[in-house]
Amino acid sequence: MSATGRAAPARSATADREIVISRVIDAPRELVFEAFTEVRHLSRWWGPDGFTTTTRAFEFRVGGAWDYVMHGPDGTDYPNWITWTEIIPPERIATRHGESHDDPNAFEMVLTLTPEGTATRIEMRSVFPTRELRDQALEKFHADEGGRQTLARLAAYVTESLRDGASG
Repeated sequence: MSATGRAAPARSATADREIVISRVIDAPRELVFEAFTEVRHLSRWWGPDGFTTTTRAFEFRVGGAWDYVMHGPDGTDYPNWITWTEIIPPERIATRHGESHDDPNAFEMVLTLTPEGTATRIEMRSVFPTRELRDQALEKFHADEGGRQTLARLAAYVTESLRDGASG
C-alpha cells in the first residue's frame, strides 16, 4: 500500500530504525551542553537509573572518543564507545555509538539542544543500521525507557548542580 494523497504525513526515511526521546530541561542550553562536554559531568549523570559509569578514555572533539563502561545495578558491565562526528556548540552533538570503536552494529546519535524561553529542549535521536538492531535495543536493553531515565538524570544534574554554580 502506498501513501500518495496530500494528507499522508511526512515520514523520515529512517523512521523504522530510530528511537527519538526529548525532554525540556529548566536550564539554559549552554549549561545543558556543558554537561556533555566534560567527563567530570558525564560520569555523574550518564545512563539509566541505578547505573554508574567508569571512563577509560575521553577526548571531546570531532574524531575524539569516549571509551567507558556502564555498570548496571545488577553488577553487569556494558562496554561502550562513542566517537564524536559533529560538535556545534551549544546546539548539536552527533556521535557514533557502539560497544567498541569497530563495532559493526554501532548506531548514529544526534543530540539537538533548542532554547525554549529560559529552558532547553533536548532531543536525542538514535538511528540504527537496521530495524532489527533498533528492535533489539528496545526489547533487550529497553533503550526507550533507559533514554528517558538518562535525560531525567541529566535534567536533575544540570538544575541541581551546574545551574547553582557547582560546576567547578
